[in-house]
Amino acid sequence: MKFSQTLVEGTLLKRYKRFFADVEFIDPATNKQRSLTIHVPNTGSLKSVLAKPAQAQKCWFTLNEDPARKLKGTLQAVQTLDGVWVGVNTSNPNKIVQEAAEQSIASGQAFFKHWEQHKFYKSEYKISKETRLDGVFYKNADDLENRKSKLHYIEIKNTTLMTEVDGIKHAQFPDAVTERGQKHLQELMDLIDAGHQAELIFTVQRSDVKFFSVAKEIDPVYAKLFEKAVKKGLIISPVIVDLNQESTSLSKTVLALRST
Repeated sequence: MKFSQTLVEGTLLKRYKRFFADVEFIDPATNKQRSLTIHVPNTGSLKSVLAKPAQAQKCWFTLNEDPARKLKGTLQAVQTLDGVWVGVNTSNPNKIVQEAAEQSIASGQAFFKHWEQHKFYKSEYKISKETRLDGVFYKNADDLENRKSKLHYIEIKNTTLMTEVDGIKHAQFPDAVTERGQKHLQELMDLIDAGHQAELIFTVQRSDVKFFSVAKEIDPVYAKLFEKAVKKGLIISPVIVDLNQESTSLSKTVLALRST
């Protein structure tokens, strides 16, 4: 996914009230230093990304001139104190997975082997009045109208948390208790029980990790449901995201799943 503009590099001074961040940068339009409050498109804690206590960190963000928007910038990535760039925009993972799915179908070269039997993909697919999953693959054009058809459902989770386990860096999810995530796991298990395939894609927006594991100390309920879902046949795909100032996309690096 190409960004509509090259990401601006600046200094993140602080994040506050969850959705706000103050940055300083050299304005590309004037070549003068400027301060700005921008939007943080992430409800998570950003644990292991933002320094505690807060201190200046490099960041990438987009600028906008939309008069309807109060905040004239959107945070896209933050560089950790260890020098690793981490994508923080939670809307990007759905876009890049959709792009990978559509490219798989168009080219006939599936990004994941378990996608190759499918010829169609629909994003944001509603499975009930209350729930919309991130996507669904299907084999025939009329499968979504045929209740007997067996579909492949996917749910996508943005992943930024890094935890060292026995000296090895793991990408972990979640970074806070997630009742919504627990609900999704149960719904995916229900779909498997109904004869469908289901997949949970963890888009890992950092490149310094070797394995993926569930943060059971943060959300033990989610961890138990996750283990149960894997035993039922839920496909787990933790994949590194490539990120630079021009674009973001899924890499070919799929992390091995480890228990902790």
